[in-house]
Amino acid sequence: MVKNSQAVGYLPDERPPIWKLLLYAIQQVIVMFPATVAVAIITGFHISTTIFASGLATLCFILVTGRKIPLYYGSSFSYVAAIGSLMGSQALANYTLNEKIAVAQFGIIMSGLVSIAAGFIVKRFGRSSIEKVLPASITGPIAMVIGLTLAAVALQDAASIGVDTAGTVTVAPSQVALAGNIAWTISLITLIATILFSVYLKGFWGQLPLIFGPIIGCLTAFIIKLSTGIDLFKVLPDTVNSGIFALPIFTLPRVEWFAVAAIMPIAIATIPESTAHVYQLDIYVNDLAKKKGSKKKYKIADLLGLNLIGDGIGDMVSGFVGGPAGTNYGENISAMAITRVFSIPVLIGASIIAMVISCFTPLVNAIYAIPAAVIGGLEIYLFGAIAAQGVAIMVEKKVDLFSAKNIAVIATIMIIGIGGQYGFGGNIPFFGIQVPCIAGAAIFGILLNLILSIGNKKEKEVSAE
Repeated sequence: MVKNSQAVGYLPDERPPIWKLLLYAIQQVIVMFPATVAVAIITGFHISTTIFASGLATLCFILVTGRKIPLYYGSSFSYVAAIGSLMGSQALANYTLNEKIAVAQFGIIMSGLVSIAAGFIVKRFGRSSIEKVLPASITGPIAMVIGLTLAAVALQDAASIGVDTAGTVTVAPSQVALAGNIAWTISLITLIATILFSVYLKGFWGQLPLIFGPIIGCLTAFIIKLSTGIDLFKVLPDTVNSGIFALPIFTLPRVEWFAVAAIMPIAIATIPESTAHVYQLDIYVNDLAKKKGSKKKYKIADLLGLNLIGDGIGDMVSGFVGGPAGTNYGENISAMAITRVFSIPVLIGASIIAMVISCFTPLVNAIYAIPAAVIGGLEIYLFGAIAAQGVAIMVEKKVDLFSAKNIAVIATIMIIGIGGQYGFGGNIPFFGIQVPCIAGAAIFGILLNLILSIGNKKEKEVSAE
């Protein structure tokens, strides 16, 4: 009991003191910021609007789910190819940027209906209905694929040197090699510092490694800048580099049904992703509750249907104000698992901070200017933690890794997902269409599992007789 009473962390219904809450909330914003902003940059959406949308969608998610599921909503990489292709299509060649975003918004809003429908199915037929379709042998590998397909992004950011808004290298040609070495140095210092803080710091301070690590990385980059003149801090885009206060650019959706056909199917990939996240949370939250000696059972996995409904509403809210489609974030779950802070009030605070940041350009600029090498060092840890959580799901659910059926499902999901990312840039050419690798891996794994389960079911019935 002494050990339990010394356990540090906050459960979903616990609220830290206000000064701790703010620090934890800032940490959650820092964690979600790189990926959320990256999606905006890649797809061409407005950065400030995307940040605002993530905060607003998170607040709506928390309200819809009754303040019971500690998840943060952010822009999803699963939609990047579909949205990017739509924005660059010939059909929208004569449209302005805001008009293109408006068309994509309609597809994003409609995609939310897929998650909502799945949520109602789970609520009507129970959690077991979705577990038959999405057992741990599928959700675990998908979580691993999500983390591992981002591995290249982490390493590329870790090795990134200074570029301006046009993508031109700002480092002198004679210093490019040195700048590359410096980038690796900064990213490794950030990574090692974050790991050391998370492993060795105790109590309250041990819950802030994802703030302390990047601070050390930024200090390193600043010292190197003073001593060598090589500046790896990001050059700010002209669109976010003026004034103090500016509201995000909001656009209204424009009804175009080809946008629905382009974007809506991708929502299928986020269902197993979101399911995996719920199972991860259930494991980690109840583990913390046990260590704290709490007798309360947090039945987060039983709220899967509500989670999917909230996820779909998050898409609709984000799409309505002009943000990209998204999902609940594995990066933020990693942060919660590392820091053991699962407090709903912290996530509400993070949502509000994100919305405030989106309106104040100095704050946007400060976070945007963090060197890519610092973000890369952090991503190596976070993206790897997402993959590790996939392993945790299979261990917790006691997946039989000697079963021929399970091996077949796990193997094909991993190869299609990871191979599609590194062999085809994330989109697998298949009979004239481009299939997003995570969506393709998820759909194939689901269908294969259902087919192989038919024979298993008959075998069980025979043995029972």
